[in-house]
Amino acid sequence: VKPMTPRCTVPKAVPVGKSASLHCHENEGFPKSTYSWYRNSEPLSPDTKSNAKSHNSSYTLNPATGTLVFHAVHKGDTGRYSCIATNDAGFAKCEEQEMEV
Repeated sequence: VKPMTPRCTVPKAVPVGKSASLHCHENEGFPKSTYSWYRNSEPLSPDTKSNAKSHNSSYTLNPATGTLVFHAVHKGDTGRYSCIATNDAGFAKCEEQEMEV
């Protein structure tokens, strides 16, 4: 079963140095969906160590739960965030939401 449009929660504004949690979830997809996050239409790597572009970003992305946690946000984390739920039957994307740091 193709995933439904996921529900995404993105904080509107986060003070520099604070943590921020972004959530993405949908219940209809079978098999269970995996989640990927995008900032300004660029994919965020689940593994921050392998991605040179995110070397100054400290976040944890869990593809199974759809949770993206920034441990200490900085100005560079400001942007439009969206999430895509994917399974064998297809994918669905939530609306982009702005997070300001």
